[in-house]
Amino acid sequence: MFNIYTKKIDLAGRELTFETGKVARQADGAIVASFGGTTVLVTAVGQKKMNPDVDFFPLTVHYQEKAFAAGKIPGGFFKREGKPSEHETLTSRLIDRPIRPLFPDWFKNETQVLATVLSHDLVNDADILSINAASAALTISGMPFMGPIGASRVGYVNGEYVLNPTPEQKAQSKLDLVVAGTKEGVLMVESMAEELSEEIMLGAVMFGWQGFQGVIDAIIELAELCAKDPWDMPELGYDAKELKSKAADLARNGLIEAYKLTVKQDRTNAINEIKEAAKAQLVVSEENPNGFPSIAVAGTLKKLEADIVRNDILDTGKRIDGRDTKTVRPIIAEVSALPRAHGSALFTRGETQAFVVATLGTGQDEQIIDALEGEYREPFMLHYNFPPYSVGETGRVGAPGRREIGHGKLAWRAIRPLLPSKEAFPYTMRVVSEITESNGSSSMATVCGTSLALMDAGVPMAKPVAGIAMGLIKEEGDRVAVLTDILGDEDHLGDMDFKVAGTKDGITALQMDIKITSITESIMKQALAQAQEGRIHILGEMGKAIESSRGEVNENAPRITAFKINPEKIREVIGTGGKVIREITETTGAKIDLEDDGTVRVAAVDADAAKKAVDWIMGIAAEPEVGVIYNGKVVKIVDFGAFVNFMGNRDGLVHISQIENRRINNVSDVLSEGQEVKVKCVGFDDRGKVKLSMKVVNQETGEEIIDEPKEEAQEQAS
Repeated sequence: MFNIYTKKIDLAGRELTFETGKVARQADGAIVASFGGTTVLVTAVGQKKMNPDVDFFPLTVHYQEKAFAAGKIPGGFFKREGKPSEHETLTSRLIDRPIRPLFPDWFKNETQVLATVLSHDLVNDADILSINAASAALTISGMPFMGPIGASRVGYVNGEYVLNPTPEQKAQSKLDLVVAGTKEGVLMVESMAEELSEEIMLGAVMFGWQGFQGVIDAIIELAELCAKDPWDMPELGYDAKELKSKAADLARNGLIEAYKLTVKQDRTNAINEIKEAAKAQLVVSEENPNGFPSIAVAGTLKKLEADIVRNDILDTGKRIDGRDTKTVRPIIAEVSALPRAHGSALFTRGETQAFVVATLGTGQDEQIIDALEGEYREPFMLHYNFPPYSVGETGRVGAPGRREIGHGKLAWRAIRPLLPSKEAFPYTMRVVSEITESNGSSSMATVCGTSLALMDAGVPMAKPVAGIAMGLIKEEGDRVAVLTDILGDEDHLGDMDFKVAGTKDGITALQMDIKITSITESIMKQALAQAQEGRIHILGEMGKAIESSRGEVNENAPRITAFKINPEKIREVIGTGGKVIREITETTGAKIDLEDDGTVRVAAVDADAAKKAVDWIMGIAAEPEVGVIYNGKVVKIVDFGAFVNFMGNRDGLVHISQIENRRINNVSDVLSEGQEVKVKCVGFDDRGKVKLSMKVVNQETGEEIIDEPKEEAQEQAS
């Protein structure tokens, strides 16, 4: 019934298996891939007919984690998987980015890749396995996929690179890098690092590239056994050479002049007018029955644009806005832009601008994440928003899309290594980046703005962080140009989007996407060197606004007091049904976080409110210490003394003999209920009740009265 084909290889000391022919046989390509105890099913299906109304490649990739893969039942009311998590969305992008460039321009058939995690051993990553399985599924599908590709994760532990590290190795690693590519070179990089040098980062990329070459060989061998027949290339139905010639005659000179305009909106408007005029004469219609399909015309005009921009840069060394290949656009950095925000920054670089706001909260504000590996809490959140007005357009406004989630996570990776530990800075940090203008690398503007806003809020960052985007123009032969701080047009019409973020001492995040089949190590080395120069320049401009973190958190932010109590006292602080802690928060207005180890964090904007809450908790949790003097209040008068409340809800007895250094007949002659007194803990009775003394404490100063030695007293008397 089944024609099963299997390929197994050893990868980083573990067995990697690709199997096809048993599951999902109606898909064009289906692979069940296993690495250790982690198993994924990846399918690839493409429509057999091209959609004539689209001028882009309609590829969608969905990565989905099933709770049963880790032996779990989903939380929530419906008890089934819902919308994709942030991790699933980011992994979908991770699979999409290296496979998209490997389809030919003419292929416009709707294509869908689905990656489903069937089993997760909590040791071996499902994301890397899914990229490799997607490559295998596409390679055997018959679709015009110019792969295969491979992927690997690289760690850096004790000065050594580690291929596909285990969780224990990740915990010790200064690097988390994912690299994907072909036999010829690298296609995609995604990473977070702890200020590593350009040399170490480049070495990690090449180490990962070498590491997956065996995966590519295994996919090729599997395809030789079971790949389906290649799809036929469709007939164009028109003369492409004739269309290219006519488009050039109608639009080339106008586009050349339009690209001399340095202001983005002026340039965009001029380009659109020229293209619309050309389309009116080229597109088939009732008035022009010998015209060309509208999609073909649009694609040809875009290629004409690219040819003009790319060759002008290669020929002259000058770019669209007049810069050379290494110059960064003018930068203005401002902080404290919003009066009520805990921290804020307005970062402008050319025609790209990010309004970034930092808000500090307590442990109750942490993001709770329910992952296959288990639930955990995240104290740092970065949310990136890209409204349509930022590019002068109207459009959809709503929940964040994949691009917004991806850009936000890239900036998060760049900043995270420089943030203080939770023990050193017990705040939850949320940063929101609103892109108010965009013309190239708004994600890197977000990195710069986030660093400024956090320092403005008083977050003790180790060093400021900046980011920059690099581009590439590569034509036949040795015609290559690496571009620093790319514009939007240079991104769209170029061959590479290479984003590098870090401090003056090293890289913290690196992301690279290639639109051609691959790039070489030498090009990456040049891009990293130029990026370092640009990053240092941007850090200098940022330093004009704020050089380091402020000495304390913003006055509008809550003040957090952290201390420890006996863990056995936590129950008393919480009270039955949370009664006590609720009373404390409602009475004082402070927020209180309690941890199992006895750590208490009290947060309040008002210092007095925080002190009241701390004193209240300490009164409940603290144990009286013999010899310590306390402030107290008389709560009850009895014949043999007075009961004094001196520590939270703790009362002690001041015996009648301990009130004053004289004989007292009636306690009420000296004390009254509600009276403020100062008492010293002098011990405990047989039942553990606290014994207090007033007569050994100066009731005015609160200082202990020390009896003079008899010899001294006699000398003074004489």
